[in-house]
Amino acid sequence: MDIRLKALSVHLLTATGAVLSMFAMLAAVEGNWRVMFLWLVFALIVDGIDGPLARRYDTPNNFPIYDGVLMDLIVDYLTYVFIPAYALFKSGMLDGWTGWFAIIAICYGSVIYFSDTRMKTKDKSFSGFPACWNMVVLVLFAVDPSQWVILFFVILLTSGMFLNLKFVHPTRTKRWRWVTLPMSLAWVIFAGWAAWMNFSEGSLAHWGLVITSLYLCLAGIAQQIVPDRHAH
Repeated sequence: MDIRLKALSVHLLTATGAVLSMFAMLAAVEGNWRVMFLWLVFALIVDGIDGPLARRYDTPNNFPIYDGVLMDLIVDYLTYVFIPAYALFKSGMLDGWTGWFAIIAICYGSVIYFSDTRMKTKDKSFSGFPACWNMVVLVLFAVDPSQWVILFFVILLTSGMFLNLKFVHPTRTKRWRWVTLPMSLAWVIFAGWAAWMNFSEGSLAHWGLVITSLYLCLAGIAQQIVPDRHAH
């Protein structure tokens, strides 16, 4: 296959995320959170695949008509932010003003973060919490903490988007990649398992989600604290 067609195919793969987000939204409107999260997990898998493919086939040069980065950000805002925020609000996990506060903070803070040109660090990690609310809300559905715990994490992570804290990229951060990549894959498996089981209590997937989420949240900060002996 011609390299230009391969590059175009990557763009078209990225665009499927918009369709998956619509399927997730339709399920969310019906209050079918299990199906909604399954669609979001599929979208997350697509998002994890299209980046490496885009770099492999050099889409900016081989098919520059479409802006893959812009397309990816549009899809990411839908699947990472908008739909999870809606689910958090409509699920009843946050009552009264707390629900309104959460969706305003998540949607407003995330759109500012997504447009920040300093989003990526030199080692391809994220500067600040990367607004992965799809992952956060899925874990909250699985663990089902009190509304005040949920509100605490919403405030903490929203603030974290604008702090000088590093968060690892699942595939692009080279340091500790041998741990990060398996942890990321494990998170996807546990997420799909938890959603498939409709977040039933006692599932081992819940513990897997908590452990892998803690690693993905704290690994980058740990890298800031622990010097890299191999850095030049």
